[in-house]
Amino acid sequence: MTDRTNPDLEAGTEALAALRRLSRDIGRDRALTQAAGGNTSLKQDGILWVKASGTWLAEAETSDIFVPVRIAPLLDALHAGDPRAEKATDFVASDLTASALRPSIETAVHAAMPQPVVLHVHCVNTIAHVVTEGGEAQAAQRLTDAGFEGRFACISYCRPGVPLARQVARIASGRTDIVILGNHGLIVAGTGVADAAERLDAVVAALEIPPRPTAEAFDTQPLAELSAGSPYRLPADPGAHHLARDPDMLRVALAGPLYPDHVIFLGETIGTVAPDAGAMADYLRIWDAPPGAAPSLLLVPGVGILVNERVTAGGEALVGCLADVAARIPPDAVLVPLSADDVHQLTHWEAETYRQTLDRPGAPAPRPGAA
Repeated sequence: MTDRTNPDLEAGTEALAALRRLSRDIGRDRALTQAAGGNTSLKQDGILWVKASGTWLAEAETSDIFVPVRIAPLLDALHAGDPRAEKATDFVASDLTASALRPSIETAVHAAMPQPVVLHVHCVNTIAHVVTEGGEAQAAQRLTDAGFEGRFACISYCRPGVPLARQVARIASGRTDIVILGNHGLIVAGTGVADAAERLDAVVAALEIPPRPTAEAFDTQPLAELSAGSPYRLPADPGAHHLARDPDMLRVALAGPLYPDHVIFLGETIGTVAPDAGAMADYLRIWDAPPGAAPSLLLVPGVGILVNERVTAGGEALVGCLADVAARIPPDAVLVPLSADDVHQLTHWEAETYRQTLDRPGAPAPRPGAA
């Protein structure tokens, strides 16, 4: 129960409640976050309340997803090159929580920003800019035109976690409250929850790219028949079929992984197969061993897509994210996928392995409407 005799405690409790509401809304908007992606935080009295790793922002009001972390020792560790800054578990204020969850993999990033409230989102409009050649410069021009000159910085892709936090620490200031992350997403900060939320809305509006129109509904029965008896099924999101039906979206899908969460939840390889039973049988023989090696996502060009039966709610959300991003990339854009080394760093990072173990069926579905 809130101590009503302590105004500071009451104000702090209300601020955290406001962050939970905003986090819920962000988590329900698939154009901003997908599955366990994205994270939010609030600084109070030397404590960073940050989303726990592997949890969904959409559950912020129904589950205890925030972990308290002591800011000063975490920043000391970050600046000293102390490996404990990576997990940040040694800096959890255990006297303030009974949760066994880990802090977000981006906890050091949140700590490095000086503002009281920090929002990190995997905004599909931002991603559609920053996975293309010259896209970061285009995003910067959009923000300048919207009146944010001098308020933002751009950081080229580096691995999430401590490498990114070090880059953020280099540019962090009270004036810089918007950060564009190459091949990754967006950070927006504010003096309070309402301030950060208003700025996020304005930045997303400035970076908006209308998705290309998609074709009318079509019959998925041929896909269902093609996948019969295989480890593949139809996707949860019917709109994702346009990844294979639209040639320009297909080009994006097959360019290689474009951002970290795609690698973590869908893997580094996307399969393709011709729309006939013989081709499907050949494909399955190729991927017969080792068990579980078949790609999570299978494209049938001109027809639609199939997802592997092992794909969870998190993976389904990232299928939708890929469709949303691909629909916003111009046909003539030069794509800049993650390098083989970038992918290796992600797939051999213990923090991401941990996050994968928390991915599960039955998580809340994203709110529809962001095509």
